[in-house]
Amino acid sequence: MGLFDFLSNDGEKKPVAPAPKPAAGGATDFFGNANQPAAQPAAAQADKYTVVSGDSLSKIAKNHYGDASKWHQIYDANKAIIGSNPDHIEVGQVLTLPKI
Repeated sequence: MGLFDFLSNDGEKKPVAPAPKPAAGGATDFFGNANQPAAQPAAAQADKYTVVSGDSLSKIAKNHYGDASKWHQIYDANKAIIGSNPDHIEVGQVLTLPKI
């Protein structure tokens, strides 16, 4: 409804509807808009990859990131699964491929 819309209704004035209220318990900003939830942590946004025969971290990095030298990021995100030797990954392991 525009500022002068009441003139087109033969002078009939209509009450202005109140703005909708945010859901109960939701935080709002100064203008009453509902705040958006925070972005998910990087781990929640990461892709998963299951190791197949012939894979290496550098091969996975090359296929996923386009750069074999980014294997360090994959290793750092998966040390608990891979162990202390980054050259020893096993078929069937599910690795987290972090967003870079």
